[in-house]
Amino acid sequence: MKPKKTALVVGANGVIGSNLINHLESLEDWNIIGLSRRGRENTHRTTYIAVDLLAEDDYAWKLNELTTVTHIFFAAYQHKATWAELVAPNLAMLVNVVNTIEQVAKGLVHVSLMQGYKVYGAHLGPFKTPAKETDGGHMPPEFNIDQQQFLAQQQVGKTWTWSALRPSVVGGTALGNPMNLVLAIALYATISKALGLPLRFPGKPGAYDKLLDITDAGLLAKATVWAATNPECANQAFNITNGDLIRWNDLWPKIAGYFDMEVAPPLTLPLQTVMADKATLWAEIQKKNNLNLHAYEQLSSWAFADFVFSWDYDFFSDAGKARRLGFHEFIDTEQMFYTLFDELKSKKIIP
Repeated sequence: MKPKKTALVVGANGVIGSNLINHLESLEDWNIIGLSRRGRENTHRTTYIAVDLLAEDDYAWKLNELTTVTHIFFAAYQHKATWAELVAPNLAMLVNVVNTIEQVAKGLVHVSLMQGYKVYGAHLGPFKTPAKETDGGHMPPEFNIDQQQFLAQQQVGKTWTWSALRPSVVGGTALGNPMNLVLAIALYATISKALGLPLRFPGKPGAYDKLLDITDAGLLAKATVWAATNPECANQAFNITNGDLIRWNDLWPKIAGYFDMEVAPPLTLPLQTVMADKATLWAEIQKKNNLNLHAYEQLSSWAFADFVFSWDYDFFSDAGKARRLGFHEFIDTEQMFYTLFDELKSKKIIP
C-alpha cells in the first residue's frame, strides 16, 4: 500500500476546493485537511479548519499544527471591488500559508496554485486566442501573476515544486461563491419562467456568437492532482479546459429547452440591476416547490454572470500542453450544464 499523502486544500468550501476534496476523498492514498473562513463539519476523510489567513494571531497557531502536510492546494480567493485591491489580500493569503507550512511540514512536496485567464489579460478585453502558457504577460496589477512569481522565487533551492492551473469559467454547484455561472443561469431561467417570460440571453449582443471554453470543476480537480503528483509537471503552468468550444447562440436555446422554456432574441440586461429585487419572488418559488431555504444572496452571483456575458470577444485557450504530458480527460460542455442543472435539482436548490 502506498504511503499516504496529506493534502491541505485552501479555499475548501468554494466550487474548486470542494470538488477537489471530493476527488481526493475518492482516492485511497490521501489524508485531507480543508481550510476556509467558515469551516464546516468534518467527514470521515477530511478535517476542516476555520481560519482567517490574513490574521496572524489566528492562522499562525492553527497552521503550525499541520506538520504532516505534503501537498498544498491553494484555491482561496477574496473578492474586492477593483483589480488593484485584489492583489494585497490574495497574495498575502498564499504567502502566509506557504511560509508557515514550509517551516513546519518538512515533508512538503508540492504547492498547487489555482489561477485563470486573467494571466492573459482576458478580463481586460480582447486577447490572443487560443491563449498559451508561453504567452507574454501584461501590465500589473494582477494577483495571479504576483502569486506565481512568489512561488517561483520561493521554490529556488528547495526540494518541493509548484504547478499553476489555469481553468476557464469553472462549472460547479457549490453555494456561496461569487463566481458560479451555472447557478446564476439556473436562477435566471427559473425566475424568468415563473414570470412567464422566455429565456433571453442577457449579455452584450456581440457576446452571443463568440467562441468560449469552459472547465468542469470535477475535471479540474483531476487535473490539479495529476499536475501535483506528476514529476514532469514540476514548476509549470497548465491551461485546463473541457476540451471543446461553445457559442452561446448554439447552447442558449438548448438551455432554454432544458428548462422547458421558449427562447427569445438576446436583450442586454444588467443582471445586477434587474435581478436585485427578486428575493421575494425567489422565496415564493422556494416555498411553492419545497426547496431548501438558501438565502437569495447566497445563491446569486449576478456580477460574475454580467462579467461573463459581456465578453464580446473570443475567450479560450490551448490546453494541449497538459494533454501532451498525459492528462486526457474530456467533458462535453453541453452535457456538463445539464448534469450540473440536474445536481442543483437533486439538492433542491432549483425546482
